[in-house]
Amino acid sequence: MPHALGEFEQLILLALVRLGDEAYGVSIQEEIGRRTRRAVSPGAVYKTLLRLEAKGLVASWVGEPTRRRGGRRKKHYRLSAAGAQELRRSMAALRGMTRGLAPTLELP
Repeated sequence: MPHALGEFEQLILLALVRLGDEAYGVSIQEEIGRRTRRAVSPGAVYKTLLRLEAKGLVASWVGEPTRRRGGRRKKHYRLSAAGAQELRRSMAALRGMTRGLAPTLELP
């Protein structure tokens, strides 16, 4: 059964696609901030990742400890097959809704 994705969930999933194996909390936060030019709190990112993981749209794993992080490990995230399918469905719905509106919605 499809999940209805919210805007922020879509942004998180798109960030996972862009970042690949480098997708972890801070990199996701920075990617969304850089591309949307809006402030994103770490709490919002992690809460959304947990929700998406519970829905089966995201999977996570813990990486190896690094010296740079003082021996701490990063929790990495990736888009699951179900997440990719849901993101494609969501993007197709958005494209369908915006088709033909370009002249009305053009930015200055």
